[in-house]
Amino acid sequence: MKIKESGFIKSSSAIEQCPPPDKAEFAFIGRSNVGKSSLINMLTGRKSLAKISSKPGKTQLINHFEIDGSWYLVDLPGYGWSKVSKQKKADWGIMIEEYLLKRENLVCLFVLIDSRLEPQNIDYEFVTWLAEQGIPFAMVFTKTDKLSKNKFQSIKAKHLRRLKSDWEEMPLFFESSAINQTGKKEILNFAGEIISDYKK
Repeated sequence: MKIKESGFIKSSSAIEQCPPPDKAEFAFIGRSNVGKSSLINMLTGRKSLAKISSKPGKTQLINHFEIDGSWYLVDLPGYGWSKVSKQKKADWGIMIEEYLLKRENLVCLFVLIDSRLEPQNIDYEFVTWLAEQGIPFAMVFTKTDKLSKNKFQSIKAKHLRRLKSDWEEMPLFFESSAINQTGKKEILNFAGEIISDYKK
């Protein structure tokens, strides 16, 4: 699948404000500064569709984008913020949880993992919660261009061991680089298959 048209629809601070759930919806989430906006821009072929910032916590709302008039892409606030107030963290947490639990047209949540880091408890606690709630998700290792192939393979092996220790059936995961366009075809083809089934 290739994306031809993409456009911003709206930002929402609560699920009630989101667009009508009339199209298949894919959301993106991850720790702050994981490369979420860069990945979204890479997938859509737009340099600034999602706002990129070196300052963690730039995304603070549920941001909806319409893709080719047939599905939604959603940029969610990150988790694991370190430089925001406890109240702000609590508010974001409630907003994200309600969205994930109640958004009926959410067909897949892409959980982004920084490929430069060894397995982080916060990521695995989050995907375990997703599984417990029955929320469909896939994992995406980002920024694979930032380290050598051998180093990435070493870190990926640690993630795989962590996954195998926690899961009977391995979650689906992709490798990506916004710089090298790595993973673009694979992620979009995966989304295209889900959209085709959703329309049936």
